[in-house]
Amino acid sequence: MILARRNTEWLPSIMNEIFNDQFLNRAAVPATNIIENEKDYELQFAVPGMKKEEMKISLNEKYLTVARSKSECGEEKDSKYLRREFGYTEFSQTYTLPEDADKTAISAKVENGILNVVIPKLSP
Repeated sequence: MILARRNTEWLPSIMNEIFNDQFLNRAAVPATNIIENEKDYELQFAVPGMKKEEMKISLNEKYLTVARSKSECGEEKDSKYLRREFGYTEFSQTYTLPEDADKTAISAKVENGILNVVIPKLSP
């Protein structure tokens, strides 16, 4: 069994037909690589400019969720914005863990703009 992304959108096909990706803010979801090695699974997220403190990884039964939320609305008293599109950014991706995943030994680190989550496999 492999890691599988859970579809958490409500009526995704209808939403995709009505609204384009820009409206649904898919750009906030980082590109992801999922790798199966002999001893573990790796999830690699492209998160340039993000800090480890901004990331939240949670485990709920057989689901692993990787999320980020950040507010970029700093007060700047001397600036007069003609247009401001910076603000609140968030993403959340949930994955169904394979049955052979060791849920007690999951590790993660951010290095060079990549969040690397390692999920060891249980010994056969």
